[in-house]
Amino acid sequence: MNSLIVVFISGLLLFWGYRFYAKKLEPLWSIDPKRPTPAYSKYDSIDYIPARNWLVLFGHHFASIAGAGPIVGPVIAVMLWGWLPALIWIILGTIFIGGVHDFGSLVTSLRENGSSVADIASKAISKKAKIIFSLFVWLALILVIAVFAYLCADIFVKEPKIVLPSLGLIPVAMVVGYLMYRFKVNSLFSTILGLVLMVGLLYGAKTLTINMDLKFWFIILFIYAYIASVLPVNILLQPRDYLSSFLLFFGLAVGYIGLFLRHPCITLPACHSWESSEGALWPLLFVTIACGAISGFHSLIASGTTSKQLPNERYAKRIGYGAMVTEALMAVLSIMIVITLFRPEDNLKTILKELGPMKIYGKGYALITDKLLGNQGAFLGMMILNAFILTTLDTATRIARYLTEELFRIKNHYLSTLIIVGLSAGLAMSGKWNRLWPVFGTANQLVAALVLFVLTCWLLSKGKPIRFTIWPAVFMLVITVSSLILGAIKYFSNENKEILLFIISVILVILACFMFWEVMLVFRRIKRNV
Repeated sequence: MNSLIVVFISGLLLFWGYRFYAKKLEPLWSIDPKRPTPAYSKYDSIDYIPARNWLVLFGHHFASIAGAGPIVGPVIAVMLWGWLPALIWIILGTIFIGGVHDFGSLVTSLRENGSSVADIASKAISKKAKIIFSLFVWLALILVIAVFAYLCADIFVKEPKIVLPSLGLIPVAMVVGYLMYRFKVNSLFSTILGLVLMVGLLYGAKTLTINMDLKFWFIILFIYAYIASVLPVNILLQPRDYLSSFLLFFGLAVGYIGLFLRHPCITLPACHSWESSEGALWPLLFVTIACGAISGFHSLIASGTTSKQLPNERYAKRIGYGAMVTEALMAVLSIMIVITLFRPEDNLKTILKELGPMKIYGKGYALITDKLLGNQGAFLGMMILNAFILTTLDTATRIARYLTEELFRIKNHYLSTLIIVGLSAGLAMSGKWNRLWPVFGTANQLVAALVLFVLTCWLLSKGKPIRFTIWPAVFMLVITVSSLILGAIKYFSNENKEILLFIISVILVILACFMFWEVMLVFRRIKRNV
């Protein structure tokens, strides 16, 4: 089968999801372009600031939610189980679950004056639900920051050429931010200037490489994360993510053009294994792909930073649902890269173990773009991957700062950020995050399930239909709890028992049961009052 047929069908289905299915969601939240958004009604010049235009905010939101998920997850899934189940989950998951989750999180936050999903849980379910949910998310964010700082530092050490454009983009973004917001310079001029400077950094990377050790880059990255968290969002974080998004869109476009020029035939089996070294296709495929179809982390971005910057409700679908569709397109491209790179006789599981998903992606991207980029494809591929990682790092730090202030009643931005950066740095430098990371994928999807239940309870309290959120919530809960139970059995039955991971898995199952019970109480209470 020609790979372009798969790409065409995937694009058509995703377009249908955005054009028609997402349109059914807007009346549920009564989208009104005339209603002032929290960016205006709660403007504070630090976090609540209306974006200059919707495209700026789309760039920030997309770059922040993507992380390495739409690349790493699909690559692993194809290598372990096959390309067809991975593709089906990405398409259907995005349209009916991920897009609903992201859009719902954004708009519900707008309705609650920019509140985080944890605060919404308090109002829609109970205060106990908020506290437990917030603590869980807070701990998960510390782990995310530690891991992404490590991944970024590791890339800087192994690929020193990308240091200059990655870090050089920070001062460039600040220039663009000041031009746009402080000096009210035309958005088009500011964007073109930023892009020209970014291209200059990419060319400069060919001649200037910066070689430093892992510890040095840890220090630099955590300093950056701290500064990005406390500065006004429109001065550094938003314009940096905005400019990075152009690199990501360029990489996505070049990838698909390269695929069109090569139009490789699919020779890999559609589904080559049900069981793998990591476990069975059900339910592990659904927690492995994560960001390519749905991710709980997206709700933290949507309700944490994006809702505080949205200039008009008419853009909610474009940003909330549209960014999820764009991420699915990146995930589909990742699948096509694996299909192009390997043949049926290749031992995919062994290759995955030897190279890892990032190197596989880099090699595959270089192959499909060689007619356009020559020998620069691998460099651009790694730049795209690192841009995803950096945008997730800075946004996750900011959201963790919000949660720290909410949970521990800390009013000082600098102190709350210092706590987050200090804990994350300690975890990253100790190397102990390696022991916790195996359960993060499932924990992330558990957050998504719980958020869908929160949205369901919120809609129920407003007398709105809940069919668009309740069934995705139940599906994701079954997936995550099944995965956690299977994982707990595996960790306990291993020859070298992994007691820590076993305990964490059991705790997460208990958390899921508690939240589900709280949701059932809400259903019962509302039913009595009807």
